[in-house]
Amino acid sequence: MINKLLPVQCPSCGKALRVTRFHCPECATGVEGDFPLPPLARLNPEEQEFVLHFVKSSGSLKQLARGYGVSYPTVRNRLDALIDRLKELEAAGPEQQENGIS
Repeated sequence: MINKLLPVQCPSCGKALRVTRFHCPECATGVEGDFPLPPLARLNPEEQEFVLHFVKSSGSLKQLARGYGVSYPTVRNRLDALIDRLKELEAAGPEQQENGIS
């Protein structure tokens, strides 16, 4: 099975995309509107993967460092950068989403 990644940036201009329709494949119900992506969904794929591994390691930076084959300070620096990125995304708010690649 191939995992499709949710596109978060316009391939033309690089600005953040917004969700405008949800669809239930079981009953064919559709919901339309203008829904901003939450901050975690606006992270790039590498950042999302790091968050996933962080949660799966129960937040253990030592375990995460072992899994990535890097030092604890390297993982700590990466986490700090991710925290800063999430703060930027939250501060920007959904109406001012900029280019999501860091």
